[in-house]
Amino acid sequence: MMIDERRETLRRKYLSLGTGELAAAVFAAVSVVAVMPRVEIRQDSAALWSALIPLLVLLVQAGIYWLSARSWVERAPMPAALAVAYRVFRIVDPGLLVVGLVGVLVWWPDHVSVAIAAEAVWVFGVVEYVNYFVVRLSYPAGRWLTMVGQWRNPRLVQDLNSATR
Repeated sequence: MMIDERRETLRRKYLSLGTGELAAAVFAAVSVVAVMPRVEIRQDSAALWSALIPLLVLLVQAGIYWLSARSWVERAPMPAALAVAYRVFRIVDPGLLVVGLVGVLVWWPDHVSVAIAAEAVWVFGVVEYVNYFVVRLSYPAGRWLTMVGQWRNPRLVQDLNSATR
């Protein structure tokens, strides 16, 4: 009984996290599409997209992970095929972030506001990667300083470690 309650609590939490990550991806994409007509210089647009694409990929991966995890939480390890995919993402995503940064630098925006936006978007992508594949960074604001210093493994890494190869 207690396990079922815990499972349902986690399933609700994972639903919220998954839909939140996917909603963030949609919001970011729609925001950039809405701003693009105001960006008159093509290189500014290219720089912004170079920063945004890796972030969108990471947000969608995260959303799919949380929604998928609802099926095995408190019941079984992460399915092997999904674990293989996320192990590949763990290797490929840093390369995608580097390519995004190179794009931002090659097409460095002429407008300071676009440059700041591109940098912020790219840094957010790096933070998302670290939060999912390196060390957990997301904690309640009031406990963040205390908790982040504990260098805990992200839930995704725990699931990857428990998955059968």
